[in-house]
Amino acid sequence: MPKLWSETIEAHRGAVRDAALDATARLVAEQGLMAVTMSGIAEAAGIGRATLYKYFPDVEAVLTAWHERQVAGHLDLLTRVRDRTGGPGAQLDAVLEAYALMSYERREHHGTELSALLHQGEHITRAHHGLREMIAELIARGAAGGELRDDIPPVELAGYCLHALTAAGALPSRAAVRRLVTVTLSGLAPR
Repeated sequence: MPKLWSETIEAHRGAVRDAALDATARLVAEQGLMAVTMSGIAEAAGIGRATLYKYFPDVEAVLTAWHERQVAGHLDLLTRVRDRTGGPGAQLDAVLEAYALMSYERREHHGTELSALLHQGEHITRAHHGLREMIAELIARGAAGGELRDDIPPVELAGYCLHALTAAGALPSRAAVRRLVTVTLSGLAPR
C-alpha cells in the first residue's frame, strides 16, 4: 500500500480525500457501482478503513463527493473552452459542443444506475444554474452584436439549448452530437 503523507496536515487530508475519490472512480469503472464497498475503496486508495470513515460515512457519500469534483472539473473545462475562443457566437458554439460531448460521454462512463444516483442534489442544481448563466451571457452578448436572435430573453434561450443538448446522451456518435449542436444553434439565428 502506498503511503500518503504531505508537508502539512491540510495537504495530507486533501491527498487522502483525493486518493479515496480516485480509487472510487476506478472501482466503479472496473467492477460496477453495486460492487463498490468502503473496504474496497480503502484498499484501492492505500488507506485504512477507519481512516476512510473519518472522511466519509458511507459509499454514497464517497460517490457524491467524487461526482461533485467531476462536475466542478466540467464547469472549469467549459470556462476554459469559452475563454480560448473568440467572439460570443464562436464561444457559444464551442461551449455547447463541449457540453453536448460531455453528455454523450457520460452515458458511456456512468451508465444509468450511477447517473440516477449522482445526477441529483444541490451540487447539480448549482452547476446547472452556473452553466445556464454562462450560456445566457454568451447569448446576450451575441444578440447585442447582431450574431444571435434578440427577440427572446437570453435565459430562455439558454434553457432551450441545455434541454436540447440533453439528447446527446442518446446519440450514436460524436458526428451526431455535432449535428445536434448545429441544429440547436440554428434556433438562435437572428430573425
